[in-house]
Parts: sequence; structure tokens; C-alpha cells
Amino acid sequence: MRAYFLAGSPVKLIITGTAVAILLQAAFVLSGFPTSLTLERAFPTNHLVDLNELRVRDSFRHPRILQQQSSVASVVSFPVQGTYDPYRVGLYYTTLHLGSPPKQYYVQIDTGSDILWVSCSSCKGCPKSSALQIPIQSYDPSTSSTASLISCSDHRCLLGTQSSDSSCSGSNNQCSYTFHYGDGSGTSGYYVSDLIHLETIVGNSIPSNASASIVFGCSTSQTGDLTKSDRAVDGIFGFGQQGLSVIAQLSSQGISPNAFSHCLVGNGAGGGILVLGQIIEPNMVYTPLIASQPHYNINLLSISVNGQILSIDPSMFATSSSRGGTIIDSGTTLAYLTEEAYDPFITQSVSQFVEPLRFKGSQCYIVASSTPEIFPTVSLNFAGSASMILRPEDYLQQQISVDGASVWCIGFQKSQVQGITILGDLVLKDKIIVYDLGSQRIGWANYDCSMLVNVSTMSSGGTNEHVNAGQIGGSNSLQDEWSGGCNQSDDQKNGETLDVID
Repeated sequence: MRAYFLAGSPVKLIITGTAVAILLQAAFVLSGFPTSLTLERAFPTNHLVDLNELRVRDSFRHPRILQQQSSVASVVSFPVQGTYDPYRVGLYYTTLHLGSPPKQYYVQIDTGSDILWVSCSSCKGCPKSSALQIPIQSYDPSTSSTASLISCSDHRCLLGTQSSDSSCSGSNNQCSYTFHYGDGSGTSGYYVSDLIHLETIVGNSIPSNASASIVFGCSTSQTGDLTKSDRAVDGIFGFGQQGLSVIAQLSSQGISPNAFSHCLVGNGAGGGILVLGQIIEPNMVYTPLIASQPHYNINLLSISVNGQILSIDPSMFATSSSRGGTIIDSGTTLAYLTEEAYDPFITQSVSQFVEPLRFKGSQCYIVASSTPEIFPTVSLNFAGSASMILRPEDYLQQQISVDGASVWCIGFQKSQVQGITILGDLVLKDKIIVYDLGSQRIGWANYDCSMLVNVSTMSSGGTNEHVNAGQIGGSNSLQDEWSGGCNQSDDQKNGETLDVID
């Protein structure tokens, strides 16, 4: 079928063909071609139309356009609690609402794993209480009207098996999983599908609620540190790139962009910002992600101290079949340097500035001041001319005071795994960290994470872009909600302010 617009007034639409049926508002069928339809002007050429009337007409069209774009135009915000400080909490966590009716769960924020899982009501070894003074909740799929089990034949189970997390039992046709973490802990269980309830912002609008069906784990068994109550939470929120990650699931449904960001407060109050979307900051620098890796691997080229590059072979940082490379991991409290880099960092940098000592097996220093300004600035230099500038408190941890002097210890630990460097919360705090998965890059900028931030849904790897003009911000202080401290191992409430402005 071909259509021609002919000049004249009124305009006629000529349709030619052999047999075409056109459904119009009056629902009639045309036949006997060629046929002409008269197209009348909405506003005659001799009629002057007030601009307000034109705006009203346009306003009916724009929502349809925005509705088509809204599948990638929502920023999703999560509250953040916790702190990197291993003597208080040693982790950052958020809250999720799952099921129908929705129930609230506290989950650790972990960019080093992929899957969201929560403790199941039938869990063995799961803690029943938490020294974090949060309620421990278990998930029971039988009490949610929107829950369903994932079978082995479900294509979503295949996404898990591709990353070696899922397995299937022929006896019950149920898709199950087993995870092991770097600290020796582990969990196993089965996959379910249920609703996750989200707080979203679209364009300039005020925050609104949305929900989506996602697949997550129902943990029936836990081991290691996961069984301890000193910092127990309901589960772990994996922010990895694999197909069953919540990021991948929500992005594939068009609910959120293929990017997320966090900004973790480093002082005693803790808290921070966690959004699905890109935090926008003028001082951001970016480095490419290394492709086809199970973690967020980036290419560390060198380490500088006060502008001087340390004598470390760059190949010691490389990602290869025999070396783990450099990983960004918010689920790790401290930071870990490969052995070949750790010794030069200690001997060629910090030790020359102050007198070292050993304290509880760690490399430490006694300084007269309670603040670490005497120590040098360190720069981690990555591919793409992207440097991460570390203040002394980004690589040091204060321990005790001795006769008015302070003991500061190196927060960087020597990696126990050959060829791997892990940048945990010690380094990531007080910085905007953007995971732009659409463009396969990670960006950062030093920032006061208690401040407001601008967030965009734009991913430079995407085709449909929309900038959120609202602002998200604020930390969730632990000062009023946390009393007492827990002595945490080194390895291992609510209310985020949302202000929308024009």
C-alpha cells in the first residue's frame, strides 16, 4: 500500500491498492480503490490560535512520548545504613520490600556477587537476632500471593547455571543454588520469583512507588560468618553483572537504567546513597571495565605516593588466567594489595614518614596527632588516565591512643590470593562510584556523601536517554540508631531524603 499527500485545501489522502481494510473511529471498511479521504486542518489557516491552546494540545501528546521513554527513565533509590568501620558495623546495608503483602528485609550491599538472596523460613544455621539492632526477618514464599518457584526448565534457571551458581535436582525439578564467599562463608537454597517494591523518580516528578517481578534466592542453609549474630542481616544484595542480578533483571524489563551508583559516608555516622542510575558530578573520571570477567575488574597501572610512582611491575596488577587483577567490591571492608605491590607500598612510601611498629600483627605507626595529615597522599592510577586519589584515612585505620599519641595502622592488607587486588569500603567510602554497565566503565569522584546528588538515567551505551532533574541525597546516621559497638573481624534506620527540584 502506498499513500500520497496532495497539495490543496482541504488536503486529500489517496490510497491505492487491491484490497485494504482501514479501521477508523467510525469503524467502516473502504473498498473500490483508488479512494480518497479528506484531511481537515485542526486550525484553519486564516485562524489565529492562542499559544495557550497550542500548549494544551501539545500537553496531550507529550505524556504519550514520555510514556514510551519511561521504560528507561526511572531512578530507583534505596536507603543506606552501616559504616565501613569494623569496630562498629564493618558493612553497608539497605532495605528491600519483597512479596505480597510486602515485607521488609535488611540486606548487605555487595558489588562482589551477583544474586539477591534472603533467609528462608526453613533456613538451617541462619541467625535469629542481630547485634546491629535490626529485626531479623525470614522469607516464606507460601505467605506471598505473588510468589512462585523456579523450575529447572525455566529459562531464568539457565541464567544461573551459566554462571555456575545454579543446579537442578531431577527429583523435584527445582532450581537451586550454592554460593561461597571469600571469607569462607556460604549459603545454599532455591530460587523463587516474587515482587520487589521500589521507590522511583521519573523526570521531574515526585517519588512514586513501583513493583517488578524478579528472581532471587531463598536461603535454606548458611555457614561461616553468615551464621553469626554480631552483624547479621537478612541476606545479601548482589550488584554484579550476571543475568540473574537485580540490576540485569530490572534493566531488561525497562524499569531502571543499566547503571547504578553509590556514595558511602566514611565518618562515624555512616549511611550514604544507593541508586539505580548514574550520579552526575563534574569531577568524575572513568576507566574501562575489563570484559568477560565475573567481577568488576579494572586495569590498575601503577601506584603513586606524593606524585612518585612506586617500583612495581605493572604486570602484577594484570587480569589474566593466572592473576585475578583489581576488583571493586563493596562487600569487602578493607582493601587488599597483591603481595608484589604490598611490600613496596609499605617500605617505599609510608614507612619513610613515621616510625613503624607492629600492633596485633598489623603494620602500624605512632603519631602525636589524632589526625593522619603527616601521612602522604596516595594515587591509584588506572587505564584511561583515571586516578583515584586516596587521603591518609582512605588507607589507614586508627586503632588506639597511647599516652596522648594515636596508633594508625595500614588498612591495606596483603592479599591471601595470588595476583589479586581488592578495593573495599575503606577505599570506596567518601566517593561517588558509578557503575555504567551500558558503556562498560566505572567512574568515581571524591565527594561528601552526606550531600545531595544529581542523578541521571542516561547510560552512554544506551539509545533511549532521559536525565532526571531531581536530586537524591542524605546519609542515614547511625548515631541515633546504634548504641554500643561490636568488635568485628577485618574481613568481613531508614529514611533517605528525596528532594525534587525544577
